[in-house]
Amino acid sequence: MIQEWGIVGIIVFLFIGMIHFLRTTMMNKLNEIENICIKLIDRWNRSDEIRDRRHEDILQELNDVSDAINYLKGRMSK
Repeated sequence: MIQEWGIVGIIVFLFIGMIHFLRTTMMNKLNEIENICIKLIDRWNRSDEIRDRRHEDILQELNDVSDAINYLKGRMSK
């Protein structure tokens, strides 16, 4: 009887140990994935900032060209 309870205790202890090990392993993996996702989002944000600056530069250049064209049109019509 005592041996049976000893064996049951060992099995329960091993089961609890396995659950604890799996939980800590999964939490570590989830933290790694979270860090990777955060880095990826930061990279996308930096990429968007660069694209926005490039877009603003192109719009500024187009505005300068259209101002020059309007000036020339005004000079021609006089």
